[in-house]
Amino acid sequence: MKALLITRKGWQALDKELKYLWKEYRPQITKKVQEAAAQGDRSENADYTYNKRLLRQIDGRVRYLVKRVEELKIVDYSPQQEGKVFFGAWIELENEAGDVVQYRIVGKDELDTKLGYITIDSPMARALIGKQVDDDIVVQTPSGAKEWYVNKIQYKAFMDE
Repeated sequence: MKALLITRKGWQALDKELKYLWKEYRPQITKKVQEAAAQGDRSENADYTYNKRLLRQIDGRVRYLVKRVEELKIVDYSPQQEGKVFFGAWIELENEAGDVVQYRIVGKDELDTKLGYITIDSPMARALIGKQVDDDIVVQTPSGAKEWYVNKIQYKAFMDE
């Protein structure tokens, strides 16, 4: 079973997307569909066909988001987490070669590898949970076991330092 966890910021982003799709974007596309339908023959009306398909995609995403925001559990920072790796933490790791990486442990809905976000369900995150600065971790990867050293743990972005 995958974790149904999300940071408050991540939940707010999903909720914002849902409200935008439902209250702004969907009504705009519905209006376009109605205008295109009023032009007559729908079978050869590209605007009608395109916007009808777009409407189905919006409705699918809205259904997903409605269900998702209800089932997700928001995890807020707690001072008891300080010094250990838990959900929402930013972690700086170093390997034997001196390569340094930074990650943040988030829920699957927030996954963004460009930002260094990894899911709580990933092998790396599972290996990190509960660890402290100066701990070593071993992560099983397709190419074999990789060893990392925990340099830093914090509950605010490294960019905010």
